[in-house]
Amino acid sequence: MLTAHLPSGYLVGRLAEKSCSGNHILIAALIGAVLPDVDMLYFHFVDFGRTHHHMYVSHWPLAWLVFALPVICVLHFMHAIAQRNIAIVLFGAVMLHLCLDSIAAPIFWLMPIMKGQLELVSVPARYSHWIISYLLHWTFALELAIWLAAILAFMRVRKASTAP
Repeated sequence: MLTAHLPSGYLVGRLAEKSCSGNHILIAALIGAVLPDVDMLYFHFVDFGRTHHHMYVSHWPLAWLVFALPVICVLHFMHAIAQRNIAIVLFGAVMLHLCLDSIAAPIFWLMPIMKGQLELVSVPARYSHWIISYLLHWTFALELAIWLAAILAFMRVRKASTAP
């Protein structure tokens, strides 16, 4: 995924708002949807692109689970239900990010235990730049569909808020 992480977070946030209590559910979903890609700062400014950013710990699903489960459990047992819900939505959006990345890019689902990667579809390098190859591959239609769904959801929310 190149562009659809934020709109996917918007969709998660809007869906979660219907069933979760908490004032910052949408914000948590938006942050979680892009949080794994914060590693791009390291990728560009420290590593200088030598290592694929999906190899970094911020793209390891097991690392997120090891971090998320205790946080969610502690919040639950502290009866901080609103904060627990925010954490669940944030980490759920992170996991959605990793699932979406797995469609056409390698994600190391069992790192650091095993190095095996999951990539459902490999995008062949048919053009001079990898971005052109990706934009012209059928998997990019999935990104456009996510964008369309998010735009429609936004328009529906906006229409409902302006209705008398």
